Amino acid sequence: MHDMIEATQITRRLADYVVNATPADLPPAARAAAVRTFLNWAGCATGSSHHETLDVALAALAPFSGPATASVLGRRERLDPLTAALMNGISSHVFDFDDTHLRTVIHPAGPVASALLAYAEYRPVSGPDFVNALVLGIEVECRIGNAVYPEHYDVGWHITGSTGGFGAAAAIGKLLGLDTQRMTWALGLAATMPVGLREMFGTMTKSFHPGRAAQSGFTAALLAEKGYTSSDQGIEAKRGWANVLSTRVDYKEITEGLGERFEIEVNSYKPFACGIVIHPAIDGCVQLRQKYNIDPEQVESVALTVHHLVLELTGKTRPRTGLEGKFSVYHASAMALIDGACGEPQFSDEAVVNPRVTALRDRVRATVDPSINADEVRIVLTMKDGTVHEMHVEHAIGSIARPMTDADLEAKFNGLVVPILGEARTANLLALCWDLEAQSAVSAIAEAARL
Repeated sequence: MHDMIEATQITRRLADYVVNATPADLPPAARAAAVRTFLNWAGCATGSSHHETLDVALAALAPFSGPATASVLGRRERLDPLTAALMNGISSHVFDFDDTHLRTVIHPAGPVASALLAYAEYRPVSGPDFVNALVLGIEVECRIGNAVYPEHYDVGWHITGSTGGFGAAAAIGKLLGLDTQRMTWALGLAATMPVGLREMFGTMTKSFHPGRAAQSGFTAALLAEKGYTSSDQGIEAKRGWANVLSTRVDYKEITEGLGERFEIEVNSYKPFACGIVIHPAIDGCVQLRQKYNIDPEQVESVALTVHHLVLELTGKTRPRTGLEGKFSVYHASAMALIDGACGEPQFSDEAVVNPRVTALRDRVRATVDPSINADEVRIVLTMKDGTVHEMHVEHAIGSIARPMTDADLEAKFNGLVVPILGEARTANLLALCWDLEAQSAVSAIAEAARL
């Protein structure tokens, strides 16, 4: 009976926590992780801002935008905050280069930071308040994800989109100063707007998911502020979010240890511009190339032993576009051996149809081993002269065990942003991002990222 009572208060308890949490409550590790998370997000959103996906989305929706108060990072266009949140959320994810909460494969910053920065251009927000809202939004979306992963993901939801709206609603609601009842309504409104089917992976629509989550959560908070009601049990009710969208839920994951541990502290950042599950294979192939000075033309075969999600998510054997290439372990492994890198250039439309790439791609095979961990791979590389090279990657670079350093993040940021803003403006934007907490008005960062 006690469990039943507890399970009826999940949404309200989460709302109450967010309402009462203050910047002073944040430990240094959470604040530092928030700055790294925001910097990585800003680099991804700016760097991909001229991808065709953004061109199409802006052509479709900019004519319907309201007052142009908010920036689209890396572009000249200004839009109303709700539409800007959508566009920056799309942009942050289109390269598949964004942050990853490895336990749930949620990309936390896209929905939350995209909403927050658009709001900060509408109404002044200080660095400490922005960081607090960012941490709280990410805490909410990842805890809800923890409660339903992997079953929710397995039935076909793109978990970044389906949980991201909660994070954006909590973050914007925090800045709006919602009380517990209104925050509960905001989370309930977010619960009724999940977005994201895994069927869309490899298309423009995948990046729509975090963008729409940012926009939906922002909308939920604005409605709740004015007294727009929802169920007080939007997450936990029999026909609420968790029970409708997942075959299993563990509510303790949402409520236990609130304010004592922070999910943002285990956020991770991608060194490669593609699905996280193929990073071990890329890492291993890059290491093999460097260690043995591999000539790709002389490779007879590449045998990968992988986690089951690798083939489930990235089993495309013949990708036709760059976006599809991000979901091909075969293409990614070939590019890693040929170029020693898997940044955005390796996932261009041209790269996936390059005859040299396709020839090697067709010689890559992948086999699932149930004992292999998600950030692990075993590789057997056989050369045409019969030489065999082996590589075991226990933890891929970018994982919690082998995290990207601040210098790694800066190099990634520069690689993404310099082609858009040039070296001087990129250096200025980078410095502002590192100094996020010191900003009197975070809108300065958006202005620095605008063309």
